[in-house]
Amino acid sequence: MKDFLSNAGQKALELARKKGVEAEAFLLQGRELDIEVIAGQVETLKEAGEAGLGLRVINNGRLGFVFTSDLSDQAIRQAVDDAISISRYTEADPHNCLPQGNYDYPVLEVYDANIPETSLEEKIEMAREVERKALALDPRISIVERAGYEDSEFTSVIMNTSGLYASGSGNFCGIYIFLVAEEDGDAQNGFSVMMKKNYKELDPAFTGQEAAVNAVRALKARTIGSAHLPCVMDPYVATRFLSLLAQMADAQMVQKGKSLLAGKLEQLVASPAVTLVDDATFSGGIGSFPFDGEGVAARSNTVIKDGILTGYLYDSYTASKAGVESTGNGQRGSFRSLPAVGTSNFILQAGSKSPQDLYGDIQKGLYITEVMGMHTANPISGDFSVGAAGIMIENGQLTFPVRGATIAGNLGDFFRDIESLGNDPRFFGGKAAPSIRLKSLSIAGE
Repeated sequence: MKDFLSNAGQKALELARKKGVEAEAFLLQGRELDIEVIAGQVETLKEAGEAGLGLRVINNGRLGFVFTSDLSDQAIRQAVDDAISISRYTEADPHNCLPQGNYDYPVLEVYDANIPETSLEEKIEMAREVERKALALDPRISIVERAGYEDSEFTSVIMNTSGLYASGSGNFCGIYIFLVAEEDGDAQNGFSVMMKKNYKELDPAFTGQEAAVNAVRALKARTIGSAHLPCVMDPYVATRFLSLLAQMADAQMVQKGKSLLAGKLEQLVASPAVTLVDDATFSGGIGSFPFDGEGVAARSNTVIKDGILTGYLYDSYTASKAGVESTGNGQRGSFRSLPAVGTSNFILQAGSKSPQDLYGDIQKGLYITEVMGMHTANPISGDFSVGAAGIMIENGQLTFPVRGATIAGNLGDFFRDIESLGNDPRFFGGKAAPSIRLKSLSIAGE
């Protein structure tokens, strides 16, 4: 498949050269499998695959882009003509550019042969096992809405008229479950998800049991009064806040003045306990790959070091605009789109304290296990006000479940108020964080 994609890309570049334009061929072949079970029965089984070309041309600074899933000679010729035609109607921009020459790509373990070699029956049984383990944990687990297994694999080839050539294959797999616990008329949801680069690292027992525990511990939750309280956030909630920080570290958002971090390089923007990296070379990371969506070599970028903002994340366009080099963060999810700044493995470095140590000396506080409405947070002003649920902390112990609360504040204050970090980092997709302890959060209750 790699040779087929490379040949198609080469044809596109040769045609573009003859027309006197710069060009980039991004070729992708992918396959996805999705299995969903309910009550042990397969409810959904989908396998889909596709291949295609995304062609970017730069014609005297003018950008043209087309994509096609038809890789015949005629379709490629048409794609080149269409991209050049489109470029005539776009505005010239000196920062439209392609990565130059060859890179030295890191050797990374990003393809697990066990994923395609494992039988469909075993993968179905994996999904069933997640469901079984959840139901066996507690009789109050009344409904499993869905449990599933999924995997994805792809081959990517990127080449351009500046001599760049990059190719590689990757895959990953995952399991998940959504369920409901009920007691005395009260119903609470629970879920768990686990994504891994290696099939043998999937743990259906852990995943099923975690979802069940999450639902059961939320039963018979109470409301609390409004207060300013010290808080501890579990890793999942911490990664939700990391997603907002990822937007603010995006050089495109910074250059548009739409980031709280704009103009704050080398300034203290978080607690000295905070070190944050985006690392496309991280072993086992879902976002790890030898190169980004433009063929720029993968690397580890430190965004915040000991609370100091040390850098933003760039693709080729934003890097040209800033007069720096790309950080290898030109991401694209498909051949149908142009590259844009995105994260790979966005990791808040763990601390040394156990989760229990984080709240062991808190007389009264809140252990936050869920937040709702994160999309309403403002990455420009940093203001947020979101729904929250969790468990009350009293005299260093987790006591009763809490719901119906709202936490509010400013993201600048939020990251500066991090007192300490747990030793329990977890990945949720391409974001990883440990539990975090905050000095104080404004909590609106009854």
